[in-house]
Amino acid sequence: MTSPAQVKRTGRGALVVLSSFALAAASVAACDTRRRAAPSAVSERRPASPSARDNAASAGSTDGEGTPSPAEPTSGSDSYNRPTPNFANDKLGPAQVGRVRLVVIGDYGSAGPAEQQTAELVHSLHPDFVLTTGDNNYPLGGADTIDQNIGQYFGDFIFPYQGTYGSGARHNQFYPVLGNHDWYTNDAAAYLAYFTLPGNERYYDVVLGDVHFFALDSDEREPDGVSATSVQALWLKRALAASKSAFKIVAMHHPPYSSGPHGNTNYMQWPYAEWGADLVLGGHDHCYERLNIDGITYLVSGLGGASLYSFDAPVTGSVARYNEQYGVTVLEANNEEMRSMFFDIDGKLVDTATYRSRGAR
Repeated sequence: MTSPAQVKRTGRGALVVLSSFALAAASVAACDTRRRAAPSAVSERRPASPSARDNAASAGSTDGEGTPSPAEPTSGSDSYNRPTPNFANDKLGPAQVGRVRLVVIGDYGSAGPAEQQTAELVHSLHPDFVLTTGDNNYPLGGADTIDQNIGQYFGDFIFPYQGTYGSGARHNQFYPVLGNHDWYTNDAAAYLAYFTLPGNERYYDVVLGDVHFFALDSDEREPDGVSATSVQALWLKRALAASKSAFKIVAMHHPPYSSGPHGNTNYMQWPYAEWGADLVLGGHDHCYERLNIDGITYLVSGLGGASLYSFDAPVTGSVARYNEQYGVTVLEANNEEMRSMFFDIDGKLVDTATYRSRGAR
């Protein structure tokens, strides 16, 4: 098993116990705003049908029992000419001492106004580390586009960084996963050359504060396989069992469960809860969704800026769905508790949940 890169190691496992739409609302209040046209959708955009809008709106951001929150925005509406906060004004101060803050972006790597706004939001959230759920380099994962699509916006989180947009970070704060678009040219050669990551770089693990992060390659071109009995899966099973961290998070591009147009990725429905994972992250569908399945939470976080997708019928276990605007997921953890929060690029807190480590019960 690959030894994880060490930042800090402590605690054991986790269990979801509470969700609350009201968490951190004060952090997004009282900001100056300026009028700026939000990005028009690129050609991949799939407009939300009336039925999809109704389904998403009725689902809402919810508590752990599935009760809709009263402030859930209507999903699927056009996002042109919306007021956008000036992100020179911070949305969240730096994480408190003893906590680690991770910001998750997915399906983001298409240079332009949408990714610019996502990047401004990411920087305003003071992340200790940035995680991705794939599709880092549209359209074809080529070496000719990778620095423009990634380094231009996030080079200051990357080490070693050898692109043309600044000097990079002093230590690596950027941990991506491979998406299907990253694989299209020369079997992900540009991605593998651009990043310096642990393990074989296609799948790997790293300890980030009280979070043990496991990055998987969910693309079917993965040489070590994508079935639950593959070399990659057996590596994950052993690594999860050996981890002593308070929270164990698994991330991939193709979501095991999703109400978006791509839907469930059946071959990635590994027994994550049984193996010891506490949270599973995915992208691929350009939307946000929170699902409770087999005793753990699955998050789809694919609103990084490529386009907006409509929803199909909610899958079993879907708790909260949102596709009105681009945005990012924030994870903040210590050895007892973790919060997940989804902010859109207008600075609005859309959905949040709280998790407690098993060791803190």
